[in-house]
Amino acid sequence: MEQIQIIESFSPEETLELGRKMGREAQPGDVYTLIGDLGVGKTVFTQGIAEGLEIEESICSPTFTIVQVYEEGRMPFYHFDVYRIGDIEEMDEIGYEDYFYGEGLCMIEWANLIEEIIPTHHKEITIEKDLEKGFDYRKITIREF
Repeated sequence: MEQIQIIESFSPEETLELGRKMGREAQPGDVYTLIGDLGVGKTVFTQGIAEGLEIEESICSPTFTIVQVYEEGRMPFYHFDVYRIGDIEEMDEIGYEDYFYGEGLCMIEWANLIEEIIPTHHKEITIEKDLEKGFDYRKITIREF
């Protein structure tokens, strides 16, 4: 049964705090997918997730490495950015299943590009701008599958 939650954020700090909350609530084996255009705050949200996992290391988007692994928090954090993936076989080459079905939290940016291999049970987080509601406004939709 799909559950949908819509949260409005009016500042980067609110987006960061939502990420922190979700990071604190995350359980080993959770998969979060993150969808949104460039510049909507995916990295800010992900930094909040890491803080919620008690990771102190600086978090940046792994655009050129596909996956960045952080081990020092309360559980491993696997941060994927599949924006530049050319073929789904590239995911096989990096052993994605070890991460997707591992003991940590798996966050996948641009997950819509690899939909066919996303685990059935996951949380899809979509971040959207609405300039009519303000420059820093974000509509964050969380769907639980």
